[in-house]
Amino acid sequence: MTELPKSTGAPAHQNVTFPGAGGTAHGYLAVPPSGEGPGVIVIQEWWGLTDHIANVADRLAAEGFVALAPDLYGGNVAHDSGEAFRMMQELPVSRGVELLSGAVDHLLGLPEVTSDTVAAIGFCMGGGFVLYLAAADPRVSAAVPFYGVIQGELPDFSGLKAQILGNYGELDTTIPKESLDQLSEAIQRQSGITPDFRLYPAQHAFFNDGRPEAYEPESAAQAWERSLAFLHEQLG
Repeated sequence: MTELPKSTGAPAHQNVTFPGAGGTAHGYLAVPPSGEGPGVIVIQEWWGLTDHIANVADRLAAEGFVALAPDLYGGNVAHDSGEAFRMMQELPVSRGVELLSGAVDHLLGLPEVTSDTVAAIGFCMGGGFVLYLAAADPRVSAAVPFYGVIQGELPDFSGLKAQILGNYGELDTTIPKESLDQLSEAIQRQSGITPDFRLYPAQHAFFNDGRPEAYEPESAAQAWERSLAFLHEQLG
């Protein structure tokens, strides 16, 4: 991970609870003005469920989606990169996927959700979890990782059903292009699905407008428009 300055936002308020990983999970739910729409899971960066992630959910809701951002850290938010790394390391991938599958259960059970499947969009750590979740849960029909970091071994993509649009920075030293080539090859070989990985002249976290040292407005805007078009196409 690249070293980033201390987190500036307070934890996003939690407005929903749902069963997850054998207990009660929490999250942030945003509903479109129409009151209904296709479901999208929004997966946090390694910082936690911050204001930035809640804002992404709000932006998706404004575009007609019912967006749920599960809180993978149980209300905790990292204040520096060392704490963020520790918290990420303390979340086993298997538990994260279990929590996220519970969020899929909850989202698809909402009367406001009009889709039979969901999309997943995530950033940094959350971008990796997008791929882990999509590989494990066939109810995910569209996956949008932003500079997704895979922790450890690649997931087993043999059960993957989701189409994939990935957004990555050419200047991101944490995710070299060679690793993307290996990831794409594994996905195609195991699932028969060809991911669409897009590269932008930007570094890691280029979409996070709360971090001016990393934010690239033009790349962020282009990636967002592509992602919205992809989500509408895949979820209807």
